Amino acid sequence: MPHTARFTVDPDFVIGEVDPRLYGTFVEHMGRCVYTGIYDPAHPTADAAGFRGDVAELVRELGTPLVRYPGGNFVSGYHWEDGVGPVADRPRRLDLAWRSVETNHVGTNEFLTWARGLDLEPMMAVNLGTRGIDAARALVEYCNHPGGTAWSDLRIKHGVAEPHAVKLWCLGNEMDGPWQTGHKTAVEYGRLAAEAGKAMHQVDPSIELVACGSSNSGMPTFGTWEREVLEQAYDEVDYLSLHAYYEEFDGDRASFLASGAQMDAYISDLVSTADHVRAVKRAKKRIWLSFDEWNVWYAQRFPGERNLETAEAPRLIEDTYSLTDAVVVGSLLITLLRHADRVAVACLAQLVNVIAPIRTEPGGASWRQTIFHPFALTARHARGRVLRTTARAPLVDTARHGEVAALDHVVTYDEESGGLTVLAVNRDPREPLLLEASLRGLPDGYRVVEHLLLSDDDHDAANTAAEPDRVVPRPVSGTSVAGGVLTAWLPPVSWSVVRLVRGAG
Repeated sequence: MPHTARFTVDPDFVIGEVDPRLYGTFVEHMGRCVYTGIYDPAHPTADAAGFRGDVAELVRELGTPLVRYPGGNFVSGYHWEDGVGPVADRPRRLDLAWRSVETNHVGTNEFLTWARGLDLEPMMAVNLGTRGIDAARALVEYCNHPGGTAWSDLRIKHGVAEPHAVKLWCLGNEMDGPWQTGHKTAVEYGRLAAEAGKAMHQVDPSIELVACGSSNSGMPTFGTWEREVLEQAYDEVDYLSLHAYYEEFDGDRASFLASGAQMDAYISDLVSTADHVRAVKRAKKRIWLSFDEWNVWYAQRFPGERNLETAEAPRLIEDTYSLTDAVVVGSLLITLLRHADRVAVACLAQLVNVIAPIRTEPGGASWRQTIFHPFALTARHARGRVLRTTARAPLVDTARHGEVAALDHVVTYDEESGGLTVLAVNRDPREPLLLEASLRGLPDGYRVVEHLLLSDDDHDAANTAAEPDRVVPRPVSGTSVAGGVLTAWLPPVSWSVVRLVRGAG
């Protein structure tokens, strides 16, 4: 008998609405993300401002609606004033976070103009490491105030007449981390975040603020940090951040494929912590979560910041992703969607070159990494409501996470069109899986319009400049609905998107 996984779809069982900002990304002044990534004036496709046209097209195809900027660890030593005004007058600075030389050729106005041109909502971060309240409120005034004040008039003098109207702001980055320039205790950071947030709100009451949660769930202060920060800053903030990166350790592929189990527990723990503080404070509002850094990153290969040679736009953590990595990224997206009731923002880190879905060569080619595909297809099709479904599935034993279901899945439902999207991962490294989904909660007449599969006999296959389409989603035949049951075959280590509509074809 084949390994079989079953679940039932009912549109009355809803987790929450999909916030499109779940499909956000991240641009940091790190490695080649900005310089020769999104920005390369010498490139044949570069526009008048120096931004690559080929990368812009791939960003559009990726379907991300939001991008976080300018860091990351970079922001904790960044003077935003260095990146505005005439480019010829901007200073070259030593970036302490990544031991790089920052030219400041791209700064606030260049980035925000590029983002708006691609219909990307910006998510700006302020420096609460080496700077603080005054620099933060000044940047909000520069970006958002219409005019008639020193900072807003300076923006106008710099050639930007209309406000950038940035709504979403991060209050620093990973301030719990000893590696962070300006590292603070939870109480120190919480007090600073509260006061900076208050000043920023005084400039623009409409903005939303993200407080730093733990850098990862393995930090010794995890949980305590979040509680103490929210005790200080609860009234000023709207979101609490989470960061997590995943990689395969010591050939333990089964655990790696089950990385979503760790992400799931991490999110649940943060929800519990935020709601505990809410209860203690007797507050009416709930804190949302912003998972504003996540991806697969082979950090074991990274030599550490202090071992880097100082250079301008160095090649830094440019991981090449395999089919297995793409399946894990697809599974992590599924996990984020299953928490749509509390996770409102998420950012794949990063967008170009630095552990990214898009790779480039200076002045040359650009291509889609394997992880590009599950992200782009999920962003395109997983819209509307996330439905609550529970699968009965075979179990896979893992060293890190114990027994996990072979099937990882989520279902979204577009009430207006009646369209149904099923995202499914077979985590089993060896066995195929038969998927049977009962549609008994839906009207009759649903049919499969598309099943796209990301799979390969070589689970380590990757896309490169020489072979950019080695791993791509391929249509699957035979997936169908009969007797109100959707049936699909899922190969080992695979990611699928199945789309259904109601009515005749």
